[in-house]
Amino acid sequence: MILPSSPPSSIDELLQRAEQLAGLTLGELGHMANIRVPKDFKREKGWSGQLLELALGAQAGSKAQQDFANIGVELKTIPIDLTGKPLETTYVCYAHLTDVAGIHWATSSVRNKLNKVLWVPIDGRRDISPSERCIATPFLWSLRAEQEAALRQDWEEIMDMIAMGDIENITARHGEYLQLRPKAANGSALTDAIGRNGQIVQTRPRGFYLRKEFTGKILADYFGE
Repeated sequence: MILPSSPPSSIDELLQRAEQLAGLTLGELGHMANIRVPKDFKREKGWSGQLLELALGAQAGSKAQQDFANIGVELKTIPIDLTGKPLETTYVCYAHLTDVAGIHWATSSVRNKLNKVLWVPIDGRRDISPSERCIATPFLWSLRAEQEAALRQDWEEIMDMIAMGDIENITARHGEYLQLRPKAANGSALTDAIGRNGQIVQTRPRGFYLRKEFTGKILADYFGE
């Protein structure tokens, strides 16, 4: 298998590339890419996603656009257990904490990222070394109306709280399927946010995450459980 040097020009091409990864271990794919596989993911949580981006020709990186912007597809890896259930929440994107008045769900980064997703399940069991963890069957998923309605409700609730200056009162318990959590390499990183009186305050960067209940249903629907 030769790793691509350019992004796929169509969804069919992306799926062909993805299908070639099924059954490979992260160690085997890392060897093909000439990349060292870490002994654990404690300090390199995003390593698997970066490896898959390289293997599939994604070029967006951490930008707000989709990983395969030319064909409108986002890439998401998801660690699963032996029964195919997700082991972690899934990071979606950073959250805007200032200048939120003109942001609407239809044009939000969350909806843009989740409109069409290539999911790549990976064996995420902690008792298996990263190099031996196997890539399962990737599949393409599109956001359905009822799923979008549920996510939109969560997003609007959270964004209303951000706009009202309640950022410090938002916890991981808010949102049925979509939650807001601190997202930074360390606890000392700070960014601007709206305060209770409309002033600019400093707080930890936040990111939107999909709960395991949401991604679990996606996996169950696809694999027929």
